[in-house]
Amino acid sequence: MNSSNTPDIGSLQVAVYATDIGKPINNAQVRITLFNERQPVIEELQTDISGQTQLVELPAPPLEYSQQPNEPQPYSEYDVSVVFEGYKPAIIQGVQILPDSIAYQNVNLFPLEVPGEPVESIDIEAHTLYGTFPPKIPEESVKPLPESKGFVVLPKVVVPEYVVVHAGVPTNNRAPNYWIPFTDYIKNVASCEIYSTWPDSTIRANVLAIISFTLNRVYTEWYRGKGYYFTITNSTAYDQAFVYGRNIYRNISNIVDQIFTTFVTKPDIKQPLFTQYCDGSRSSCPGWLSQWGSKELGQRGYTPINILKYYYGQEIFLLDAEKVEGVPISYPGTPLRVGSRGANVRTIQLQLNAISNNYSAIPKLRVDGIYGPLTKKSVETFQRIFRLPVTGIVDYATWYQISNIFVAVTKLAEL
Repeated sequence: MNSSNTPDIGSLQVAVYATDIGKPINNAQVRITLFNERQPVIEELQTDISGQTQLVELPAPPLEYSQQPNEPQPYSEYDVSVVFEGYKPAIIQGVQILPDSIAYQNVNLFPLEVPGEPVESIDIEAHTLYGTFPPKIPEESVKPLPESKGFVVLPKVVVPEYVVVHAGVPTNNRAPNYWIPFTDYIKNVASCEIYSTWPDSTIRANVLAIISFTLNRVYTEWYRGKGYYFTITNSTAYDQAFVYGRNIYRNISNIVDQIFTTFVTKPDIKQPLFTQYCDGSRSSCPGWLSQWGSKELGQRGYTPINILKYYYGQEIFLLDAEKVEGVPISYPGTPLRVGSRGANVRTIQLQLNAISNNYSAIPKLRVDGIYGPLTKKSVETFQRIFRLPVTGIVDYATWYQISNIFVAVTKLAEL
C-alpha cells in the first residue's frame, strides 16, 4: 500500500450488450454502489456507442493482502446495476476490485417482455483463494481415451468453440448448463482462481494449467463418456471454479488471448496433461501445482515453463493445438501491419466490415487486400472496443478475436 492514508485503487469498466440483437447498447444507465448497499451511489455512468462506460477508479484494499495467504480480504466489492428502456434491469452483486488492476464487467440485457419483470441478478461468489470451497478430488493425470469408432483415428487436440459448463456437481440434474466461448471460460476461471496482482510468469503458468486441465476434459470426452451432456463442471471438488457473469481482469484477459491454444503434455502421451492444482496453503497437493507456491516462484524469477516443470516434472513440454474450432481461417503465422498485402488482409477487411454492422464505431473499409492507414485505424478501433493492446497490428490475439467476433455477428445476422 502507498505510504499516505489514501486507499489503494483499482479500476472498473462496464460493457453492456443487448442479447436479442447482439449489439452494444448506447446510453444505458450504469450505477455503482457498495456491495449490498443501494445508497449512496458511488458512480453514475452512461455507456458509449460501443456499449462501454469510461474507466472508473474505485478504492481497494492494500496490495499486500493479495501477496500472502491468510490475509484479510484482498479485494473490495461493488454492485453494478444497469437500466435501459425496453430491457430487464440487471444487477451484478459483488464485483471484485483488486488494487492496481483493471476489472471488466460485461452485462447482458434481456428484452422486457412483461412490465414489472424481476431484475436479472448475478451474485459473484468469493474468490477461491479467500472463500471456502471443497478441495479437488484427485484423479489420474493421464486419462484413458475414448474408443475409436470404425477406422477413424483419435483426433488431434482441438480448441473447442464453446465449453459447456455445468453449474454444480455432475449428478445435480437441476443445475443449469452454460455455453461459454472457450477463451471467455478460461478468463473467467483464471479470474476466480488466481489474483491479477501476481507476477506475469505466475499468471501465465496458472493459465496454462487451466487450459490444459480444460482441454483434457474436452479431448478425453470425460463427462460425455459418462452420459452427461456437458464438458466440465464449476465444482472445485471435480473441476475448476467458474462463476457465470463474473468480472475478469485486463492482464489475465490479455494473457489468455496470447496463449489460449497452448497446453502442457508429456512425450509419451497424446492428450493434454490433466494439470490439477490447489491453493497450497489451506490444502496440500504433492505433484500438483500450488497456486501460492507458483506465486513465490514467479517472484523468484522462474519462467512459466519452469514453474510448471517444478510441479509436474521436468519431462513436460508445451504444445499448440493444431486447430481452433469455429474459426474460418487459422492465423497465418505472420502479423499483418501497414504495408501488408494479399488474401489475409482481405479476410481481415471483410470480417471487420461485418463486425462494424454491430459495432458502428469501427470504420468501414474498402476490401482491396492492402493494409493501409484506414485498415490500421479500423484494427485499432476494434482492439480498443475488445480490450486488446491497441497496436494497429493484427497479431495472433487480434486475428483470433476478430475471427471470433465475426463468427458471432454472422450467426446473429442469420437468425
